[in-house]
Amino acid sequence: MGVTLRDAGPADVALLLRFIRALAEYERLLDEAVADEAALRASLFGTPPRAHALIAELDGAPVGFAIWFYSFSTFSGRPSLHIEDVFVAPEHRGNGIGRKIFAYLAARALSDGCARMEWSVLDWNEPAIRFYRGLGAQAMDEWTVQRLSGEALAKLAGAA
Repeated sequence: MGVTLRDAGPADVALLLRFIRALAEYERLLDEAVADEAALRASLFGTPPRAHALIAELDGAPVGFAIWFYSFSTFSGRPSLHIEDVFVAPEHRGNGIGRKIFAYLAARALSDGCARMEWSVLDWNEPAIRFYRGLGAQAMDEWTVQRLSGEALAKLAGAA
């Protein structure tokens, strides 16, 4: 059978949550992985969906996932496909699954009229960075990610 990719459905929420927690553990961020099934179901399968997910299977068994959403580039005047997470179970890495996921998302980005595809990687994750360079990705070193969450987000929202 080999590797197949399929859109995730509501029945996959528990599986996605297990993959998300495995990714968070790998990234040493397990304490930040607070998503639950209800939140994932609402975000991925609500009206409107806020993100999209796929499941990677090897010989019919789930071995990985990707979650992405669309953002917008004012400079290009077109959407961008933003990859939130990609994960392949460690025992299945090196089999071309990650490359197949990224190729699928690149094709989807182009078919959806996106000008680009973007994602973030932790600066210590050298295996992932080497993989991304092999895909032709370029680091955006002059940009840094900024984040508001928790109390800071609530405080700023209160100023509205």
